[in-house]
Amino acid sequence: MPVKIRLKRLGKRGIPYYHIVVADSRRSRDGRFIEQIGSYDPNSNPATIILDNEKALQWLKNGAQPTDTTRAILSYKGVLYKQHLQNGVAKGVLTQEQADEKYNAWLEEKNRKVSEKRVRVLAEKKKATVSALETESKKKEERAEAIRKKNIPPPAEAAAPEAPAAEAPTAETPEAPPAE
Repeated sequence: MPVKIRLKRLGKRGIPYYHIVVADSRRSRDGRFIEQIGSYDPNSNPATIILDNEKALQWLKNGAQPTDTTRAILSYKGVLYKQHLQNGVAKGVLTQEQADEKYNAWLEEKNRKVSEKRVRVLAEKKKATVSALETESKKKEERAEAIRKKNIPPPAEAAAPEAPAAEAPTAETPEAPPAE
């Protein structure tokens, strides 16, 4: 039975979410599987990957073939590197302690890079939000100023109504008495 490590698609249209499963290659993509060994969410930045490294390594040792995408995921999580180191131990090139030390050093470096990327992405997102708010507040002020200018009459119109009022006789000026 040819066994593959592959993705099983879940989620809504346009918002995929995957389970990493071990399945018979003759089964449909979302069909029956032998074992679920993790999950993959490409919608976050960086992508969220939850993987049981030991189960994945055991299936690789048993001969399961990963698809291209799952091979990239296994490489990203260090499963393929650990398999490479274990092959070195089996051949006598490394001791188990040396292999574990190399793997742990690689894992720490990988985790540091991922956390730096997560911090950088959050900072960029915050910076973009602040700049969008500043732009929006400038537009709001410009609109308010335009409305203010529209509601205040220009000075030429304000002076024109006052002039005729000054020429017209007022109640204070005595008028000539009517002739009898």
